[in-house]
Amino acid sequence: MQTADLTLWQALVAWLHGLGIHLGTGVANEVGAQMGAGVSQAANQLDMPSLLALAAALGWASGFRLYAVVFLVGVSGALDWIALPPGLQVLQNPALLMASGFMLFMEFFADKIPGIDLLWDVLNSVIRIPAGAALAAGALGADGATMALVGALLGGGLAATSQAAKTTTRAAINTSPEPFSNLGMSLVEDGLVVGAVWLATQHPLVFGVLLVIVVILMWIVTWMLFKFLRAVIRRMSAFLSAAPKEV
Repeated sequence: MQTADLTLWQALVAWLHGLGIHLGTGVANEVGAQMGAGVSQAANQLDMPSLLALAAALGWASGFRLYAVVFLVGVSGALDWIALPPGLQVLQNPALLMASGFMLFMEFFADKIPGIDLLWDVLNSVIRIPAGAALAAGALGADGATMALVGALLGGGLAATSQAAKTTTRAAINTSPEPFSNLGMSLVEDGLVVGAVWLATQHPLVFGVLLVIVVILMWIVTWMLFKFLRAVIRRMSAFLSAAPKEV
């Protein structure tokens, strides 16, 4: 159990290093030691339906509010509001709470400004899906590498679904000159994160049923508004492929 958690943490550290984010040796070793120290009594009370619901909630909500998910779950675990499996107890680390809290503060305002929200969304899309997969894998990884892989596929797929629906919807909303629909949608997403985490931890079966319905609706919305998503993809492709002009 502890070996699987440490392996997941080592993979996450290696992935962050690949992005150019380097954790100090002391920090990495300290967090790894905390993850391998054992399972709390509260975490032992989690059954498989609860773990699956938590993994699905983390993956799905990460697609549009990653930093809120990390901060909310970490704080809830630190205050013993919810039981965290051993693979997610790293979220309670004070350093990670400060980092996720700062990014949550930045995202809360950036996500509510038309135009800026779309740029922020696209820039963060490179981390939301793999992070959603890592969080879901951490929720299920205590039962072995197979369940960790199941969690990664579940979390990554749900994060990709919500990310596509968010980007498509925001691209459509930003065509409107008034800013209130953009602000309202952002506030709805804030509430969805809190509601999803609470429902998944308190009523996992109800959450599972609602999640299936919501995912189907997201697929429909993405398909109906796909032309706006293609426009975003074209603009970003042109931006990334444009060579710098010589002076």
